[in-house]
Amino acid sequence: MENHKLWGGRFTDATSPCLEKLNRSIDVDKRMYEEDIEGSKAYAKALQSIRLLTVEEVEAICDGLDIVKREWKEGVFEVLHEDEDIHTANERRLKELIGAPATKLHVGRSRNDQVVTDMKLWMRLNLRRLDEYLRNLISTILYRASHETEIMMPGYTHLQRAQPVRWSHYLLSHAWNLKNDSDRLGEILRRINVMPLGSGALAGNPFNIDRINLAATLDFDGITQNSMQAVSDRDFIAEFLFWSSMVGIHLSRLAEDFIIYSSKEFEFVTIDDSYSTGSSLMPQKRNPDSLELIRSIGGSLFGQCCSFMMVLKSLPSTYNKDLQSDKEAMFTTFDKLISILEVTAGTVKTLKVNSEKCKSALNFEMLATDVAYYLVRKGVPFREAHHLAGQVVAKAEDKGVSICDLTLEELKSISNNFGVDIGKVWNYENSIEQYQAIGGTAKSSVLRQIKELNSWLEKNI
Repeated sequence: MENHKLWGGRFTDATSPCLEKLNRSIDVDKRMYEEDIEGSKAYAKALQSIRLLTVEEVEAICDGLDIVKREWKEGVFEVLHEDEDIHTANERRLKELIGAPATKLHVGRSRNDQVVTDMKLWMRLNLRRLDEYLRNLISTILYRASHETEIMMPGYTHLQRAQPVRWSHYLLSHAWNLKNDSDRLGEILRRINVMPLGSGALAGNPFNIDRINLAATLDFDGITQNSMQAVSDRDFIAEFLFWSSMVGIHLSRLAEDFIIYSSKEFEFVTIDDSYSTGSSLMPQKRNPDSLELIRSIGGSLFGQCCSFMMVLKSLPSTYNKDLQSDKEAMFTTFDKLISILEVTAGTVKTLKVNSEKCKSALNFEMLATDVAYYLVRKGVPFREAHHLAGQVVAKAEDKGVSICDLTLEELKSISNNFGVDIGKVWNYENSIEQYQAIGGTAKSSVLRQIKELNSWLEKNI
């Protein structure tokens, strides 16, 4: 009989070695050793408050757990074959250190409520780390945007040149996406910070543990209200994985832009050597591998989300062993996201923007919308003005010239509303500066965006 197992009392035959290997999660969940220990210390004190542990026993348990934590931290904790998971390992080692009091710690508690508590504690700490990386990237973008406001470039729709914009306005479009990601992360953290401990295996805690006080001890904002829901709830993991997928998508889109902009066909930016690689065959190559890896990992984050959602899809109530995959999904996603946020910040910080190349990519055909706006300001209804501007483009194409090279007479043949002041339209700076409404690409609007984002960063430190 395998007496070393927490659940082994009713079994007479040994567990199959292949199942032992599949069932064992210590290699993954040992990352939560500190959260598991802190949760156990708080639970010991809760047991003391209802006289299931003495003061001396709680002191022994807490002192012993501090030793266990130190062993993990110093890398000297010895994981044994029978250590199925982090909970088993910590309890086994605690018993070795302090003896009988360790065997009283688990009363009323299940690994079902213990593990979800550990994960929430781990996520609460580490998602704040993720937010720091996000905010660092936003800060890096803001620094560039504030120092490069004069650079003009084409704005694109359908990857076709559309309208002139400021380079800083383009950069800030990514900053706003990331700011939204940070805001969403705060909302996820609020939902995570609800304590499930005290739910037992599924029916609750029979010893009238003061869960509200226990939650306060562990800095939770509240407690779960249904034990069955609490032990099976992995919505917070799914939500984190989806959130990570969105961040990955935002980083992937930024990376895709810079991959395109760094090509010889564009040459808007040059990726720094420290974030580029070369070719083993072609000496002239500068490959944007940093950006390509960001793009690739962004896709894999979504794959992880889909995979875990399928785990949850048809589970019966309440806890099922399928949920053991939650920690691998959580840790893998977290690690990947940290790595690409760090690389993205470094790539953005060190890249060189080639302002002349950006400006030389502008052409007067991009001012066709401005021609329509010119006519609108003359009192022409927009739909008619848009049609007339299209005729201007068609006439220029027919003559094989730019729209700015059409004579006034040729323009008047399309509409008598054209006058000599049409010449003011053929100016990229003027075009950009007309978009002064909040959210536009005019310098005043760009500076307003930078101020807003900096205020948000300072407010949320």
